[in-house]
Amino acid sequence: ALSDKAAFVKACSAAIATSLSKPEAYVAVCVTDGHEAMSFGGSTDPCALGCVYSIGAINQENNGALTKAISELLAAHGAVPADRVYLNFF
Repeated sequence: ALSDKAAFVKACSAAIATSLSKPEAYVAVCVTDGHEAMSFGGSTDPCALGCVYSIGAINQENNGALTKAISELLAAHGAVPADRVYLNFF
């Protein structure tokens, strides 16, 4: 579980705005945790699945930067190792 969900959400919001070059006023972050039945790669170890929706900022460079930033935040907040994070970009 996240050590401080509010701090994590704020950090994610800033990371998304930076990575996608968007004003933070246009960023929304929702975290739903506590899914004991969630699996990733055949394992029920802690994992994260995210969806990113953006107009005009989805590209390989931005996607990589944001995946790295979110993975580092999840690891830093004690929730999920970087190799157990998957983000979908739309």
